[in-house]
Amino acid sequence: MKKLLVFSALFLVFISCKNNTSQSNGSDGAKQLATMLDGYWQERMQLFPTEATSNGDNRYNDKLTITISESFRDSLGRWYKKSLDGLGKIDSTGLDKNDLISYRLLKYEMQMGLEGLKYPTHYMPMNQFWSFTLELPQLGSGTGNQPFKTVKDYDNWLKRLAVFPAWADTAIYDMRKGMAAGWVLPRTLVVKILPELQAVIVKNDTSSIFYGPIKTMPDSFPAADKQRLTAAYKDAIEKIVNPAYAKLHEFYDKEYLPKARTTSGLKDMPNGTDYYKYCIRFWTTTDLSPDSIYSTGQKEVARIEGEMNKVKEESGFKGDMHAFFKYLGEDRKFFPFTTEKQIIDSFWGIKKQEDPQLKKLFNNTPKTQFTIRQTEAFRAASASAEYSQGSEDGTRPGIFYVPILDAKKFNCTGMTTLFLHEAIPGHHYQISLQQENKNLPAFRKFIWYGAYGEGWAHYCETLGKDLGVYNDPYQYFGHLSDGIHRAIRLVVDIGLHYKGMTREEAIKYMMDHELISERDATAEIERYMAIPGQALSYKIGQMAISAERKTYTEQLGAKFNIASFHDEVLKDGCVPLEILHEKMAEWAKKQ
Repeated sequence: MKKLLVFSALFLVFISCKNNTSQSNGSDGAKQLATMLDGYWQERMQLFPTEATSNGDNRYNDKLTITISESFRDSLGRWYKKSLDGLGKIDSTGLDKNDLISYRLLKYEMQMGLEGLKYPTHYMPMNQFWSFTLELPQLGSGTGNQPFKTVKDYDNWLKRLAVFPAWADTAIYDMRKGMAAGWVLPRTLVVKILPELQAVIVKNDTSSIFYGPIKTMPDSFPAADKQRLTAAYKDAIEKIVNPAYAKLHEFYDKEYLPKARTTSGLKDMPNGTDYYKYCIRFWTTTDLSPDSIYSTGQKEVARIEGEMNKVKEESGFKGDMHAFFKYLGEDRKFFPFTTEKQIIDSFWGIKKQEDPQLKKLFNNTPKTQFTIRQTEAFRAASASAEYSQGSEDGTRPGIFYVPILDAKKFNCTGMTTLFLHEAIPGHHYQISLQQENKNLPAFRKFIWYGAYGEGWAHYCETLGKDLGVYNDPYQYFGHLSDGIHRAIRLVVDIGLHYKGMTREEAIKYMMDHELISERDATAEIERYMAIPGQALSYKIGQMAISAERKTYTEQLGAKFNIASFHDEVLKDGCVPLEILHEKMAEWAKKQ
């Protein structure tokens, strides 16, 4: 899963107006579009300064916008409309293919953004999986997106952090309105938020994650600055961080929890079904109906179960599938680790194993550096493995984060397929190549569509045999387990939010059909409750990309080249599935 810092489809990065203009085809429409895209980017970076920081644009590192405020949402709506009006004045008939994609994507973004503002999502500004209260400690840790290299960097963070109490007050204000309107989180999610907030509050300032930058302060800083900054950071932890997190914790515990709903899905909230249908379109970039997705999920679960049975039989195991699940989940040979380092090293070993084969499947590989890190302790309990993109300028590597709660209980059977998805060639290749692509205008370098991005990463799991990493039947079974996991998501996500499935029924369905502990199944189901529709994007996108490959493998025969196919899928960055289908058809004609 790609790590998203803001619930938005659009992430942007710095590029000059001159570069944008040079990519146009010289027509008046192309020049107007290039100028508009640059202006759009300039405004976007000011509106969302933490996105700018994530993208490596450090101009606004001291700013924090309270995006959950009603005044900001009003401004955002006016901005979307202004952008749509500007697009309407551009003659798109003379645009080349690349500019036309840019035109269509910006229009799509603005339309989806406007529609999304119809729903009061700011009434639920936090959840246990994605929340600014989880992002903030990462930013302030000294190892995240916020740079801490100069004295100015350190002062920038103090200015940004100073806005957080106002953010917390706004969140509480919004949630009180949500409580009155019936837009509240399920109780089972609220109880997971409480320990996350509590974990940030520490009595000893130097043990705070926000003290991290002081521990790694450059030796080159003047002594006076070191002393001043150390005192200021301790003061900020004591007077800003701890009180704001404590205030949120008390609100959730005393006021919000008693009002939290006992139901699991959106269908039980006012206008919740309409909002869920919007979430489906947002995450899948399709007009698929909930019922059709549900049916597809059931069929995929049955198909993959058949494949899993074949592997079980080939392994020589005597017993039914549930007995095989129990064997894989309990036998000590599948839990070979005693330390976190051993797990991280094992992931590096997978990379070394696949490296020689990658050139056969890809002509283009990213320049962005890559690394693997253990997920921070304060969020590991509710986190999934994830990828955090590197910066466009190459100063920050792409990071594969692995949550490890207990090394001795870390099952190795799913490690290979997980690495192919989250790391290489999954998210790291797709996101890095997109950011490095000089043919893309600024706003497309960091644009994100779940169906394409997660679909590509899930598709990469199917490349394991090509890459020589599924020779072990148990690792291949791990791949099938991930496949059925994504198929199950189609059933339980629709079930929870559209068909009235309870949390407990969804957990049982998941445990009945895959190798997963009750603890992990619970965390997964609660994630889908918190982020409606996001879980649909993986399987919907993967099936679309796999269908394109199957079509053109059969149609082109000997002319089909897998590396060329992959290059074409990746070369325009993230796009809705309709545009992907169109451009692959054009590619095939040229073969």
